[in-house]
Amino acid sequence: MSKAYSMKTCCKINLGLNITQRRPDGYHNIQTIFYPVPLHDELTIKPLPDLPQNGSEADDVLTLGGNPLEGEVRDNLVLRAVRLLRSEGFPVPPLCIDLKKVIPSGAGLGGGSSDAACMVKSISEMFSLNMTEELMKTLVARLGADCPFFVNPRPLFAEGIGDVFTPILLNLNGWYLMLVKPEVFVSTREAYAGVHPHVPAYSLLDTAKLPVGQWEGRMVNDFEESIFANHPLLAQIKEKLYRQGAAYASMSGSGSTIFGLFRSHPNCEAFFSEHFTFVCQL
Repeated sequence: MSKAYSMKTCCKINLGLNITQRRPDGYHNIQTIFYPVPLHDELTIKPLPDLPQNGSEADDVLTLGGNPLEGEVRDNLVLRAVRLLRSEGFPVPPLCIDLKKVIPSGAGLGGGSSDAACMVKSISEMFSLNMTEELMKTLVARLGADCPFFVNPRPLFAEGIGDVFTPILLNLNGWYLMLVKPEVFVSTREAYAGVHPHVPAYSLLDTAKLPVGQWEGRMVNDFEESIFANHPLLAQIKEKLYRQGAAYASMSGSGSTIFGLFRSHPNCEAFFSEHFTFVCQL
């Protein structure tokens, strides 16, 4: 096969995030709702020509475009996904991979996890590996707790460490979403250092059944309290989204993206011109 294969990889937001318990293994149990967002990276994959098809990971070539990424290229999740498949015995030849990054990194949007999951889906389709959805989810879970969500993105309630999924009926079609991502980096270590696990006052599942305009104060991201204290710009962005008419605004994951849901198109990009912004109708 010499034909290139292309796939767009979406991202997600967290509609609320409750940290309910610290586990004996040092991780935390959480409850959150993942919702897919049509902001995409793009993967283009092609077998390298005129090379022995020996599946050697050293032969893979990854070209990165779009938004810059930190870290070693060989540690990118798309290459780790390829190596994972080979380690499981799947016959994957050396690949030429082009990854155009549009989804901001370190944003709480799951861009890297989405890239990894879509890499596995693409390889399965390219080489007729006939992998089931469940097998793909099981494999990519090794690369990140939220990776399985991106195998078949749809609204899900997540529990455990964010890896136990239950599909839910939640339809935000017609709502406008605005993402605002400032140049603020929040490490996972920093995010969890300031949390105090507790049983939430309001169930995310119950709150999600209410009109979006009633979510404020009920659908809560527990990371916000400590992260906003350390990075007050994020709190300011959230407040500004409400002032511009958002029915609901929150931080996604452990940040640093703040999002707002609007009934009509939010014509307020100018208020956030110094940050990355994205507006779409869901």
